[in-house]
Amino acid sequence: MTFNQLKEAALRQFALNGYEGTSLSSIASEVGIKKQSIYTYFKSKEELFVHSFNDSLSCELYFIEHFFQGTNRTLPIENLLYKFLIEYLDRYDRNFNTSFFIRTSYYPPQQLRELIVRDSYQLTTNLECLLETLFKEKEHLLNCQFSADTATAAYLTVLDGLFVEMLYGGRSERLDKRISSTWNVFWQGINGSKRA
Repeated sequence: MTFNQLKEAALRQFALNGYEGTSLSSIASEVGIKKQSIYTYFKSKEELFVHSFNDSLSCELYFIEHFFQGTNRTLPIENLLYKFLIEYLDRYDRNFNTSFFIRTSYYPPQQLRELIVRDSYQLTTNLECLLETLFKEKEHLLNCQFSADTATAAYLTVLDGLFVEMLYGGRSERLDKRISSTWNVFWQGINGSKRA
């Protein structure tokens, strides 16, 4: 058994079953070790969970920063913002790290609530800064009634709403309809071009 195998198994178990639904025995069984062997690395399930969450946060921060500062930066703002919504929802659907992070951020274990909420805000704050910078750079494309921080707040609200739908219903026709409808209303609202 390696430390990395243990971390991967824990992340997968926590992503699928949450904190309460995951036991150290189930993690140990997946790795093929005895439960006691976990204590070589972690004092408790709580410590393993916090470690998994911190790793998950780092991966999500990397994804967000890389997305907005990488080659996507050259896309028109409408395409960039829409692509981010779709890619992040797809990540939730196919990536244990993302599904664990989102699920834990929205439904933290009661005894870890304060820690999880505080650390989750680190991602929100970073994303907010990246979006505000983007909207300020493209302010000439925005409806003059809206500032960069207003557009950022609206976009984050769209993202939050779509994640809640994803948490409850998974990837479905209903979610796809909400993505399309919400996106159209959001973009037409903040877009600086006027319709005849």
